[in-house]
Amino acid sequence: MPSRPEDYEVLLTIGAGSYGKCRKVRRKADGKILVWKELDYGSMTEAEKQMLVSEVNLLRELRHPNIVRYHDRIIDRSSTTLYIVMEYCDGGDLASLIARCTRERHYLEESFVLRVLTQLTLALKECHRRSDGGVTVHRDLKPANVFLDGKQNVKLGDFGLARILHHDTSFAKTFVGTPYYMSPEQINHMSYNEKSDIWSLGCLLYELCAL
Repeated sequence: MPSRPEDYEVLLTIGAGSYGKCRKVRRKADGKILVWKELDYGSMTEAEKQMLVSEVNLLRELRHPNIVRYHDRIIDRSSTTLYIVMEYCDGGDLASLIARCTRERHYLEESFVLRVLTQLTLALKECHRRSDGGVTVHRDLKPANVFLDGKQNVKLGDFGLARILHHDTSFAKTFVGTPYYMSPEQINHMSYNEKSDIWSLGCLLYELCAL
């Protein structure tokens, strides 16, 4: 039987965007704490709906300890709302950690930066070398999309801009992402591939080291 919104108890709102909200929830069946993205697809264009479908399909396929785990999806047609239920990362995201360190004039330990490097590299390896031969380019790797669990393990999330390339020689051309972390190819509207994610990873690591 498909899941329903009533199967979960909303605990608090974590954030909100133009299309919906991100909420911390408790699954009533077993008390497990999760998070769902609550998206109003009724106001989306067809292209945006297709991007949303692609994100859900991608999340279902990706299974790695350093990638935010997909649990379920709920479609409420009466309110044109899609709920994407995912792993809850109680350590927050790297953007919040960077902001706190900047505010408090603290730097990050070298061991933590190395952990971020190692675990994000493993997550990207999973994306870039899929078992079906395809390559998933994240395209928006930045601190706000990197989450931490309670043990400070890294979880790569928010695949809303990800694109699947089906051959190693394929190149994407769409201009998406966050400018500060974009590769030169993306900034200059040139063709790019998974190597652009590695550039973004380098920018992120520089930011962590330069606090």
